[in-house]
Amino acid sequence: MASDDQEIPDGSVRNILEQDTLKWVFVGGKGGVGKTTCSSILSILLASVRSSVLIISTDPAHNLSDAFQQRFTKTPTLVNGFTNLYAMEVDPNVENEEIGVNDGMDSVFSELANAIPGIDEAMSFAEMLKLVQTMDYSVIVFDTAPTGHTLRLLQFPSTLEKGLQKMMSLKNKFGGLLSQMTRLFGIDDEFGEDALLGRLEGMKDVIEQVNRQFKDPDLTTFVCVCIPEFLSLYETERLVQELTKFEIDTHNIIINQVLYNDEDVESKLLKARMRMQQKYLDQFYMLYDDFHITKLPLLPEEVTGVEALKAFSTHFKAPYQPCTSKGTVEELERRIATLKEQLTDAEAELEKLQKGKQIA
Repeated sequence: MASDDQEIPDGSVRNILEQDTLKWVFVGGKGGVGKTTCSSILSILLASVRSSVLIISTDPAHNLSDAFQQRFTKTPTLVNGFTNLYAMEVDPNVENEEIGVNDGMDSVFSELANAIPGIDEAMSFAEMLKLVQTMDYSVIVFDTAPTGHTLRLLQFPSTLEKGLQKMMSLKNKFGGLLSQMTRLFGIDDEFGEDALLGRLEGMKDVIEQVNRQFKDPDLTTFVCVCIPEFLSLYETERLVQELTKFEIDTHNIIINQVLYNDEDVESKLLKARMRMQQKYLDQFYMLYDDFHITKLPLLPEEVTGVEALKAFSTHFKAPYQPCTSKGTVEELERRIATLKEQLTDAEAELEKLQKGKQIA
C-alpha cells in the first residue's frame, strides 16, 4: 500500500521484490494484455533477489516457451542463462491417469467425481500444488489464463472441499454399499473406497494448507495486468472484487501498452488514442489510489527472448520516463554538432592568433 504522505505510489514493482516473505505471486488479467511477458519479467527480477524461482503457466494456450524462446514441459526446467530460475507448463484439464486414478477404480469413482462440477480441475490443481510443495523454491510465480479461468483456479480449494464433503456424506449415507460395490467389481483393497477417500483426504490437507497461504498477505499477492481501455478496466475491477471476496491480497496493477505523449507526433489517430488512454488512466488512478500502479510503454516490437525481457525489466523497477522533443537523440545530436562548430571556430581563431604572433 502507499504510505500516508505519498499521494501517488512509486509506480514500480519494487514492493514485491522487497517483500522477501512472499511464496506465491499470481499474475492475471484479461486475455491479450501481456500477462506472460509481465510474469516472465517478474520471475527474472525475483531471481535476482531470491535463491530459487519457479514460474508456472496454467494457461492451456502456453506462451512461456515463446516468451523465453525455450521449450518447457510439465517438469520444471532451468531457464537458459540462469542458475536459479525454473519454468514449467501444466495443463489444468487433467486426465484420469495423471491423477493416479486406476482403471478398476475408474468405474466406481469417475462417475461420482464427474458429478461434482470442477472437481477434476480441482484435483489436478491439488496434485500440482502437492508436487510444488515438495520442491524447495523460494517463490513461485503463476502465469494464469484469462480472468474467468483464474477465478475458477482460485475457487479450487472450496470446490475440492465441497466435493469431498459430498463424497463423505455419500459414504455415511450408504454405509458399506461402496465397499460392496468395490468388491463386486473385483477392486483390490489397495484401490478400494477407503484407499480412495484416504487419498482425497490427503489432497484436502494439501489444498487447505495452500488455501491458508493464499489468504496470507505475507505469503501471497496477485498482480493485475491490464491495458488502458474500457473492457480491460472493467475486467480489472471485476478481478479485484473477486480477489477481495476470496481474501487474496492485491495491491499492484501493471498497465501495459501505454502510448506516451510526444510533441513531435502528428498522427491524428495516435493523438486520439492517447486522449482515450489518458481518460482510462485517470480512472485507474482514481479507483486504485492506494495501489502500486506501473505503466509500461507500447513498443514497436515484441518482447521475446531472455535479453529482450531483461532490457524491458528496467521499466518495472522505475517509472518509465519518455523522451520529449527537448531530450530526444536528434536534439542531442544537434547540440553536439553546434558545440563542434563552435570548437572549430575557436580553433580557427586560435590558429590565426598564433600565426599573427609568429609574424610579429
